[in-house]
Amino acid sequence: MKLDSLNWKILRCLQENSRQSNTEIARQVGVTSPAVSERIRKMEDAGIIKGYYAKLSYTETGHQLKAIITLRAFMGRLKPFLEKVTTFEEVINCFRITGNENIVLEVVLKNQQHLEQFIDQLITYGETKTQIVLSNVIENNPIVNSN
Repeated sequence: MKLDSLNWKILRCLQENSRQSNTEIARQVGVTSPAVSERIRKMEDAGIIKGYYAKLSYTETGHQLKAIITLRAFMGRLKPFLEKVTTFEEVINCFRITGNENIVLEVVLKNQQHLEQFIDQLITYGETKTQIVLSNVIENNPIVNSN
């Protein structure tokens, strides 16, 4: 599916606030609500729009720490890790990457002891490096038309 400028305007609205009504989006982009609904449906069907999510405050949900952990898997341990990582409740994002490390994890943890326990689970799969997130400078920045 080819994205035209109107689709990009609709996508920007959805990325900024996916809870706004199609009527509100239509008002912002200058078309009718049924036209917005149809375009959104087509973009969902094409897999451009993959879902809608609630953005939570990790601190308000009882987690004191957010961390970025890189993992350099031991020989033969990457595949078992990829199977195991889906079971870790602490992991909110996991990326397989190129370079010296194989994996980047974004995790939320209750406290330092929880971090230590979580790292203890990871080190059976490889060497880890941990960075504690102090604040988000940019978060969920919208994807825009780069043409």
